[in-house]
Amino acid sequence: MAEIRLENLRHSYSANPQTDEDYALKRLTITWQDGGAYALLGPSGCGKTTLLNLISGLLTPTAGKILFDGRDVSRSSPEARNIAQVFQFPVIYDTMTVFDNLAFPLRNRGVPEAEIASRVGEVAGMLELTKTLHKRASGLTADGKQKISLGRGLVRPDVNVIMFDEPLTVIDPHLKWQLRSKLKELHLRTRRTMIYVTHDQTEALTFADQVVVMNLGEVVQAGTPVELFERPQHTFVGHFIGSPGMNVLPCEVRGGKAVFGGTPVDAANIGAANSRGRTELGVRPEFVSIASSGIPAEVVRVSDAGRYRIVETRSHGHTVKLLLKEGGEAPRGSTFLSFDPAHTQVYEDGWMAGAHR
Repeated sequence: MAEIRLENLRHSYSANPQTDEDYALKRLTITWQDGGAYALLGPSGCGKTTLLNLISGLLTPTAGKILFDGRDVSRSSPEARNIAQVFQFPVIYDTMTVFDNLAFPLRNRGVPEAEIASRVGEVAGMLELTKTLHKRASGLTADGKQKISLGRGLVRPDVNVIMFDEPLTVIDPHLKWQLRSKLKELHLRTRRTMIYVTHDQTEALTFADQVVVMNLGEVVQAGTPVELFERPQHTFVGHFIGSPGMNVLPCEVRGGKAVFGGTPVDAANIGAANSRGRTELGVRPEFVSIASSGIPAEVVRVSDAGRYRIVETRSHGHTVKLLLKEGGEAPRGSTFLSFDPAHTQVYEDGWMAGAHR
């Protein structure tokens, strides 16, 4: 296992990049601790897979360094980095048994058969593959085949990091929860450094201790699931994480208050706002409530989402959403809204006022 540090890492697929737009991955510095569970989260094309391939050695960075436990591996081969990678689509040998698939990376390294049997048995037990060890892999379901891919990463004792590139894409929805839970359990048991790439916020937030949110080749915020939800450092994070995402509303800063549509609103970070650039209020639907006075609004739609209902309102020409717990009375027509001051933030040019960028 290894601590992974990326220092001023950049990558471009152009031969002669001139501007930031030429880079698929812009300047990035981050450290992942030995034994941690991390997720790279972001929309398609944001640079997640490029970053994964740089760490694994499938790509060589245009600039910057990749350090494993302080050792520069930026130009080392994938083999020299001792990395296991699990891809979207299971890569297995259909004609081999499950046992032989799991044993394959160990046999390639000349590990004695007695040790192979022990390691394969242990990993098969973790993944609930013991009963199928002597069956051909071709007869397994998609989730069974993906378990083999996971097992090949876990079976090697010398692996520095296991990386997962959207590994649940081909898994039936009702099995995804089971495999997500299994991955979390495996991390807690093995304490291997694991990096999980996905565009699915549920997968990222349930698996990782720390989530790295990416957009347009940059890291927008890195933090725990709670930090990303309660204190999104950028409006993109607020939009991307949460269902529905954060309400973002234009405002002015006057007299120590954020003013939306003529109504003063308290915000947790109002003291850090300097009224420069584009100023906006950010508040999640969970922290908006119906009130007897406050921000005037018109109820547009009420949608049932199971344990709660999503109330969509319009206020001063902007959509504001809030959540009602199951059984709560849904408002109709004209109403007033209140924002929880402790969970309302001012953003300047997209970034939380006062936040370190």
